[in-house]
Amino acid sequence: MRATVILLTILAVTGFGQIAITIYSDGFGLVKETREISVEKGVSVYDYSPVPSKIWPQTVHIKGDGLTVLEQNYEFDIVSTERLLEKNIDREVRLVTEKGETYDGKLLSSDGSTILLEIGTGLTSVRLEQIVDVTFPRKPERFYTRPTLAWLLHSERPGKRKIELSYMTGGIDWDAAYIATVNKDDTRLTLDGWVTINNRSGMTYKDATLKLVAGEVHRVEEPRYPDRAKGAGMVMAEEAAAGFEEEAFFEYHLYTLPRPATVADRQEKQLSLFPPAETVAEKKFVFEPSRGKDIRVEMEFVNSEEKGLGMPLPEGIIRVYKEDKSGALQFIGEDRIEHTPKDEEVRIYLGNAFDIIAERTKTDQRRISNRVYEEDFEIKLRNHKDEPVIVKLVEHFWGDWFIKSESIEGKKKDARTYEWEVPVPEDEEAILTFTVRHK
Repeated sequence: MRATVILLTILAVTGFGQIAITIYSDGFGLVKETREISVEKGVSVYDYSPVPSKIWPQTVHIKGDGLTVLEQNYEFDIVSTERLLEKNIDREVRLVTEKGETYDGKLLSSDGSTILLEIGTGLTSVRLEQIVDVTFPRKPERFYTRPTLAWLLHSERPGKRKIELSYMTGGIDWDAAYIATVNKDDTRLTLDGWVTINNRSGMTYKDATLKLVAGEVHRVEEPRYPDRAKGAGMVMAEEAAAGFEEEAFFEYHLYTLPRPATVADRQEKQLSLFPPAETVAEKKFVFEPSRGKDIRVEMEFVNSEEKGLGMPLPEGIIRVYKEDKSGALQFIGEDRIEHTPKDEEVRIYLGNAFDIIAERTKTDQRRISNRVYEEDFEIKLRNHKDEPVIVKLVEHFWGDWFIKSESIEGKKKDARTYEWEVPVPEDEEAILTFTVRHK
């Protein structure tokens, strides 16, 4: 079905100048634009577009020498045949069917499947699927082909003016992802970071200055905005010659891409956060009965410049790979890390050990008094690997307690946690016994 509108309204179109966007990881962005527009002296109407379909109109701020916005309307009622049919109820329209039949009459209704016309003294119903052309002899007062800020401006003088505009928009976010490759003896890993930007804001930001903010920014409420720009995103990966430049900003961290980038609407875009960096790492086996009967496999490293890293790491998923004997990379696990400042430890949970078995048994319990009792435990660790391992045992206790006796010396970590480092020879068994007294 084709729609024809006689006497179209011509909207003012602005050309892009400079544009910058700061994207926050919890789903919104701050856009700053510099454009040149032509205005009349005194009070005039100006349509500013394009803007994102998910713009938060209440955040718009405009700055221009001698220019004042008296009124602003966010117009998101986008023109379409369906909307024109709704707007032309009780007006004359012309319909042409696939058989070449022409109907001229007053439009009474359009319910999505049929159009009802008043022609002369009668009523005619025409199915939409039969219509190939709709003509609206009278145009609407105003209509828009894309989201627009309609301003009532006051200008001290006519001519071209440079304006600076800023606003916030929903529908755009970013998250970090990391690829770690572990060496053959599990003592070092190479880490590189990527940023994925998901843009569903309803606008393309061409050659923009791009910044990312990592941290939890408080907002009073979630602003409301029209839910347009739906659909699946296109995926495009883009390698960067250099990663983002990081700086501390207020109580957050700001990452700036040192080159312009285009962030297209309905697109997922990958950018390098930082180039690959190698650091010292350590594989650990952890048995924590409160988490289950399996022995966890973890990789640990310190995010320090001295160890090869030292850049604040935004929250994200780390996926870990290792070469097999043929030299092919194999996936060995993934975990999500929280925002990690420099010089802090990163611990990645990769999965559960296949060849190390743990058995924990409470062997005895004694009542010493009405308020004091003791428990005896035995933990057996069997190592079926062809190399010795060290298993970290982690126990948690409640209330007032202390370890009365132990076969291997451990260490109290905090008010509820006690840990042991238990060496287990290759293809052998090690046993830890301990007694805990509760008060």
